[in-house]
Amino acid sequence: MYESDKMLGEYLLFHYGRADQVMPWNTGPKDGLNFPVRSVVELLDPDSLRDVSNSNALDVGCSVGRSTFELSKYCDEVHGCDLSKSFIDAAKKIGNEEMLEFSYLDEGDNYISTEVGVTLYPEKKVSFSVADACSLPLEFKRYNVVHAANLICRLPKPFEFINRLPELVSPGGQLLLATPFTWLTEYTPRENWIGSGDSEEKLKDMLSPYFDLEKKIELPFVIREHKRKYQYSVSLGTRWRRKGEFK
Repeated sequence: MYESDKMLGEYLLFHYGRADQVMPWNTGPKDGLNFPVRSVVELLDPDSLRDVSNSNALDVGCSVGRSTFELSKYCDEVHGCDLSKSFIDAAKKIGNEEMLEFSYLDEGDNYISTEVGVTLYPEKKVSFSVADACSLPLEFKRYNVVHAANLICRLPKPFEFINRLPELVSPGGQLLLATPFTWLTEYTPRENWIGSGDSEEKLKDMLSPYFDLEKKIELPFVIREHKRKYQYSVSLGTRWRRKGEFK
């Protein structure tokens, strides 16, 4: 489903769209705008990175890349990965400083055309690749920051990703997670759900042997489907510190 042009347009708008494009209604929920940036800015501890030389970050389930580019403000090298080839192709074009044209649904079969781009930091290295979060390449390990937003409840086997996290995050590094725990059998078989009503507690049980929970906040987000239909959800945003000293 994430390879369709319609879905690509929705997520490019979600990541890069102006507020008046995403939510044109004055009565609409404005607190859910700019989620890919907020999931970094509101969770990251930038002070602990200032004395780290050649800092690196991994953005798992990066979609079309806005959070990956945001991480590059704080880390010298950032890699974003996602299972969708169309999402990664779009992120690469934007990373090559190209203005990317796309269309998003207005109503019926009428689409609105627009374009997006980002301001990059010349001294920073940003890259993207197609990868499965449930089976990440073995060379992915020991990052100063790992970011995964709205990913866990879209995985067929979330335990395989969660069990990999202690290896992905360097001792002393940060794990930034955001999830609304929207368990649906079309994405995750029922037997692979982390919990049902107690997902937050189950996630903490899985991570606490390796990580200390440092921050917990609510992160609402809005995804526009068309000008009169929206998805409004609230992710649980958490920052975890990998136990041990920086290495």
